[in-house]
Amino acid sequence: MTADVGPGAADREATGVNRRVADRETTGVSRRAADRATGDVGPGAADRPTTDISRRAADPAASVGVEIQDDGLARVTLRRGRAGNAIDLETARGLLHAARACERAAVRAVLLTGEGKSFCVGGDLREFSRLTGEALEKHLVAVTDALHDALRTFASIDAPMVAAVQGAVAGAGIGLAAAADVTLAADDVTFTAAYTGIGYSPDAGVSWQLPRLVGRKRAVEMLLTNRRVPAAEAAAMGLVSRVVPSGELAAEAERTVETLRRGPTSAFGATRRLVASGQTADLARHLDDEASALATAAASDEGREGVAAFLDKRAPEFTRIPSRP
Repeated sequence: MTADVGPGAADREATGVNRRVADRETTGVSRRAADRATGDVGPGAADRPTTDISRRAADPAASVGVEIQDDGLARVTLRRGRAGNAIDLETARGLLHAARACERAAVRAVLLTGEGKSFCVGGDLREFSRLTGEALEKHLVAVTDALHDALRTFASIDAPMVAAVQGAVAGAGIGLAAAADVTLAADDVTFTAAYTGIGYSPDAGVSWQLPRLVGRKRAVEMLLTNRRVPAAEAAAMGLVSRVVPSGELAAEAERTVETLRRGPTSAFGATRRLVASGQTADLARHLDDEASALATAAASDEGREGVAAFLDKRAPEFTRIPSRP
């Protein structure tokens, strides 16, 4: 997890998505999630000594907002725009609480954005530089525990995620962008792994996601050389889903996440899990998994509604079917 390395990365213009999300009030779910911001997280957290920085990181709502609408759309917003949405301990915990709020509410779709001029420049090196030795190691374990638990939780729910990214995307920011099911990039985006440039190794699932998205050779090159990858190249290599003009990013993100919100959430969840497991399962096992998932989907309320709508020549109304808790 490392900071953006490009000059002027923190000065790029914010997108409409971020400005509108910043102005929304949080729901009760958001406030309840924020109330759980005090403890360390992750395996063995109860036995891990806290640092001064750990104790101060007590309000994740200050750095990550989550709004869960009545229609099942969750908006998760990185709120450290002036710092390039760099991930400190508070932000990592904020992402975890946002993910858990989405899990509890059984949301239908998630939109992930970052306020300000850059989506996420990676880890907060200013925070990390205030610690040394064992204290730094413990602090980074706390940060990555929270961040990785957030990524695991988002991956485990049925609701698909759309990420809209702008400006600089570096280090753990790449991990967040890659974790989304649909990643829309403004045409001014640059991606930089950046970890090894400061003597760090990857986190946020970057060393797992990149080889699967862009291939081993390209992934290793990005991780070792830290070269900047512009938006068009990122789309060509499979790092992002689509590139849109920066002025259209907000509207396209809204259209995309609304389409997913109205879709068959349980079927989306089954599909996401099949794609993920299919990257490591052998063909025979995967075919069995597909058959089982299809049978379950066909017998579900979503499956019955989808087939009935097709035969009746009408649009299916999946939103009438509650998402699974």
